[in-house]
Amino acid sequence: MLAGDLGRARPTGRIGLVDGGLFVRTAVVQVVAVALASVALGAALPEDFFEDWGWVTGPAVWMGCAALTARLLEIPLGPALRGAALAGLPSLLAVLIGLHWLGVLLAVIVFAAWCARIGRREVVWT
Repeated sequence: MLAGDLGRARPTGRIGLVDGGLFVRTAVVQVVAVALASVALGAALPEDFFEDWGWVTGPAVWMGCAALTARLLEIPLGPALRGAALAGLPSLLAVLIGLHWLGVLLAVIVFAAWCARIGRREVVWT
C-alpha cells in the first residue's frame, strides 16, 4: 500500500454481504422484463381481463420474469424463485392499498437484494 492510498477504500463490488453489481443488474433486467411483459399483455388483452384475472396473471408474469432474470444472470433458479415469491409479498400489500406500481418497485428492490445475496452460480469444469 502506498502512502497516497492510506484511508482510501478499494472498491470490491460488494456492499456488506450483497454483490452491488449483481444487485443493479438484477434490478435492471427484472424491471425491463416486467415492463415488456406488461406492455405486451396490456396491448393484447382488454382491461377487464386484468380486473378479473390480474390476481393470477400478475404473479405468474412476475415469476416468469424472475426465472428469465435468473437464467440471464446465471443466478441459481430455485433460490431466485423463492426470493421472487417473498419479494411479491410487499407488492401484494401495495396492491391491496391501491398502489400497484409502488408494490412492483418494492418487489424489484427486494428481489434484487435477495439475488445479490445469493450470488451467481459457480461453473465447475470437470
